[in-house]
Amino acid sequence: MSDSVSLREITDFAEALAREAGELIRHERQENTLRTDYKQQTELVTHADVMADEFITGAIRERFPEHRILSEETMPDLSQAEELDTPLWIIDPIDGTVNYAYGHPQVAVSIAYAERGQVQVGVVHAPFPSETFRAIKGEGATLNGQPIRHSGATEPRQSLFATGFPYTKDNLEPLVRRLDAMIHQCRDLRRIGSAALDICWVACGRLDIYYENVSPWDFAAARLIAWEAGATVGHFGDVPDGYPADLWGRDILISAPAVWEPVRSILRSASGYD
Repeated sequence: MSDSVSLREITDFAEALAREAGELIRHERQENTLRTDYKQQTELVTHADVMADEFITGAIRERFPEHRILSEETMPDLSQAEELDTPLWIIDPIDGTVNYAYGHPQVAVSIAYAERGQVQVGVVHAPFPSETFRAIKGEGATLNGQPIRHSGATEPRQSLFATGFPYTKDNLEPLVRRLDAMIHQCRDLRRIGSAALDICWVACGRLDIYYENVSPWDFAAARLIAWEAGATVGHFGDVPDGYPADLWGRDILISAPAVWEPVRSILRSASGYD
């Protein structure tokens, strides 16, 4: 590890950054006229996204100049995930940008720290409800300092699930097939609008199941938090050989352990994988 800094120090540093970035984006929404733009004509991005991104990445570069950074707003270079020789920070300055722009509270700052493709530290901070989820690999997960666990759900029919949908609408058919299968075989759906919070809510038992296709910055921190809270984390599709599973975002499935296999079967069948 760089400069002999402990994982606890890394986590405290990440939490401090997430909280400060959260305060920045909360203030920006409350005090200023929201300025928005679009990436690739479809994906909403706010001025606060860029401000928070620059704040977080600048602070990491200053303290750990030799580390690499994978960030949604400024460096979306997924090839970095496969170059595993130096530590990698994976950042989403505002997960839930559309929620943010519409005044909804389900917004999070997500910061993960990985070594050799394995996430060691995850912090997800929700500034509007003032909730901070954090985990260090092997040490459990907490919400505002209190230990958290998954719901313990035992069957899909009694389980609450969450998923999301892409900004581009040209290939929705497989997603609709999965949704149709899940809504028929589970209790109900929640559409929260932030993958990081979806996963953290599985970690603390507010949801039983989450599945989606997302980018590493959306899930890297929350995935570790869910794992450390005892949830089962994995994929209902296949991870390419040689790609770190911690950072592979297609066909993610995270749930209470007892429902993971039956839900994986439902999703594989609906996807035509079996």
